[in-house]
Amino acid sequence: MNPNCLFFFLRFKGFYGFIDGCGLSILDFFVGAWDRRKSLLGLAGDFMIRLMRMRLVMRSSSDEPVSLSLGYNHLVQAAIYNSISRELADFLHDRGFLLGRRAFKLFTFSRLLGRYRVGKGVISYLGDITLYISSPIERFVRELANSMVKKGFLSLGRNKLKIVELGFPKQPNVRNEVRIRMLSPVTVYSTLYTAENKKKTYYYSPYEREFSKLISENAKKKFFLIYKRAIKTGLTVKPLKVRENIVMYKNTVVKGWMGTFVLKGPKKLIQTVWDAGMGSKNPQGFGMFEVIE
Repeated sequence: MNPNCLFFFLRFKGFYGFIDGCGLSILDFFVGAWDRRKSLLGLAGDFMIRLMRMRLVMRSSSDEPVSLSLGYNHLVQAAIYNSISRELADFLHDRGFLLGRRAFKLFTFSRLLGRYRVGKGVISYLGDITLYISSPIERFVRELANSMVKKGFLSLGRNKLKIVELGFPKQPNVRNEVRIRMLSPVTVYSTLYTAENKKKTYYYSPYEREFSKLISENAKKKFFLIYKRAIKTGLTVKPLKVRENIVMYKNTVVKGWMGTFVLKGPKKLIQTVWDAGMGSKNPQGFGMFEVIE
């Protein structure tokens, strides 16, 4: 059993595991029995919000490697939308959670992690593939996990991947200052206008002041949507060892940054971006990180 999974470990080999100490099967957990019984366990009201990161381990359903275009983010995003109810998928895709003129989807996902080789615009995975998905929306994670349990596979383009492990990583030890490693590129940007009055997207570098400022403003908005109250103190982001990472999302070039950063701010705000993603374009596969110390 993976020691980083706090509540359960699920292996698709003909049996289901159980949640330690709760007496609940995995399927009970996802159909709402956990909500009905959590008060008996003396848990805090926002407990579910703090357990919203899912870890999937997948492998090819054939003997062939899993081959995808280098810009595969939209395939993962489509697979996620196809694994939740049409009602919720339509709401998130078409509307989202509104704050002023901005709409937030409040979920994010990692890069596909595993051994791979790259050639001619294609990435081929040679073994098991790990994917992390995170959201502070309890219904989103419940529907997603329930779908994974029932189907036992995830489709990425023409590839059908068997799910061999499903679990929830343990809550990180969040302090007011943490060191983090990106699991998908972090990006923030502004829309500017050229002398010809044409729109231009400017992506900020971590070494520009606006990078940390925009991440902090974005995090405060997510905090307000999740907790229904404002927070005064923001985040500061300091790059340690980073590299630029350019992703083609459909026909759009997105510039992000991988590597390690120092993140400072209120614990609850750091937890917010751990759950919902840091920076912009989270539902397109940007801004997921892990706490490394």
